[in-house]
Amino acid sequence: MESRLKLSKSSSAPAVDPTSYRSIVGSLRYLMNSRPDLAYSVGYLSRFMESPTAEHMVAIKRVLRYIAGTLHYGCYYQREKEAQLTGFSDSDLAGDLDTRKSTTGVLFFLGSSLITWQSQKQRVVALSSCEAEYIAATTAACQGIWLARLLAELKGEKVRSITLKMDSESAIQLSKNPVFHDRSKHIDVRYHFIRECVEENRVKLQSVRTAEELADILTKALGPQQFCELRSKIGVIDVQTVNKA
Repeated sequence: MESRLKLSKSSSAPAVDPTSYRSIVGSLRYLMNSRPDLAYSVGYLSRFMESPTAEHMVAIKRVLRYIAGTLHYGCYYQREKEAQLTGFSDSDLAGDLDTRKSTTGVLFFLGSSLITWQSQKQRVVALSSCEAEYIAATTAACQGIWLARLLAELKGEKVRSITLKMDSESAIQLSKNPVFHDRSKHIDVRYHFIRECVEENRVKLQSVRTAEELADILTKALGPQQFCELRSKIGVIDVQTVNKA
């Protein structure tokens, strides 16, 4: 998507055929299951299926042009011994112009291979970037614990703790430090689940620099260079070139 593009349901642009728009979005959502680099853009454009306009159609055609130029791209997986489960969580702040809700981005790697991804609008309005990141981390923790249990059952091993990386130091401190609990009572109770996970050592939080936050690709429209760099880092590459090599 175009960097910093913001669309709204109350667009003044001419209306377009909703059936055609919904058909394209439905096809893209199917493709998104194997192309994590499309997760944010497709999820964002899915919000306008009720009354799409020419602005929304222009944005979706841009996505189609990108796909046409990357037909041979996909996730690359390789065998590794003792692969560890590592997650990344990120969030924008009030990115939705209509509801001012933020977008959660979650990635999980098994070793160096990307195995699951999620880009989803949050259910509540966050009052700060810390709160938005905290909600995203809770979503990631729930998903990570389920994956850890599944892997343990498949391997016949004990459930291991997961490592969750995020670029918000304030959200990490909110998850660890009881001093901040009184300041976060307004946050929905379900989002405090991550505190128990941290206390019980089921989730280990790590801070990473913003430049190393891989889930950034799932929360906002990025510039071409940054987008291509993150796309490569999460393992979406030209698989045709790899097969020839």
